[in-house]
Amino acid sequence: MKLLVPVTRESRIVLGIAFFIGFVGLWGLVTWAGLVPPHFLASPWQTVASGFKLFVDQKFSFDVGMTIWRVVGGFLIAAVIAVPLGIAMGAYKPIEAFFEPFISFARYLPASAFIPLLILWVGIGESQKLTVIFLGCFFQLTLMITMIVSATRRDLVEAAYTLGCTDTGVIRRVLLPGAAPEIAEALRQVLGLGWTYIIVAELIGASSGIGHMITDSQALMATDHIIAGIVVIGLVGLVSDLAFKKANQHLFSWSLLR
Repeated sequence: MKLLVPVTRESRIVLGIAFFIGFVGLWGLVTWAGLVPPHFLASPWQTVASGFKLFVDQKFSFDVGMTIWRVVGGFLIAAVIAVPLGIAMGAYKPIEAFFEPFISFARYLPASAFIPLLILWVGIGESQKLTVIFLGCFFQLTLMITMIVSATRRDLVEAAYTLGCTDTGVIRRVLLPGAAPEIAEALRQVLGLGWTYIIVAELIGASSGIGHMITDSQALMATDHIIAGIVVIGLVGLVSDLAFKKANQHLFSWSLLR
């Protein structure tokens, strides 16, 4: 096996599925052998059955829809602000020098630490949950886009100026076309980051959502429901990631990003 040699699409799919099969098989073996008590770790088949009952009997699809709305909503708000700000910071170094120290500082602050303040500022409604997702995505995305735009080849920028382009023309004809595929990839990655914050966002004051269901299940020690909720988050996040990736490949088919 040679290093860094790409595998075919079919091989990648087979290998990925093989891991999931092995993981579920090991999980089932551990629970079947009684190595872990059932109230600490539900079996795969018990989890699947509980997940089915959640959707059929407890209208879990509404909770899933609310969670998706919160993740997508907070992410879109972050993207609408972070994309133009990141482009401006990457293109104009004085703007980068002004914003970068604070954004670099803020990106290390856990979004969950702001929840007590957000409850005081905006209450426990949807605004609080959207803000948690926003904080988890915005600072990371801004710096990623700044780095992408800053990495534009300097010779292309100089050539554009030599040909008479203005600053706006350089941004529109050189910086954005060159950076667009990587910006799209950064958006895909940060959307995945947003999914990691949703349970935290729904821990307090939520009457719906996957996080709300998981919190209620924790009080009842219903590990089958908890695991089912985690699996649903993973599946929805995976579907959104694959859809985002497919859209990026379609929009930027000429790019090397795959």
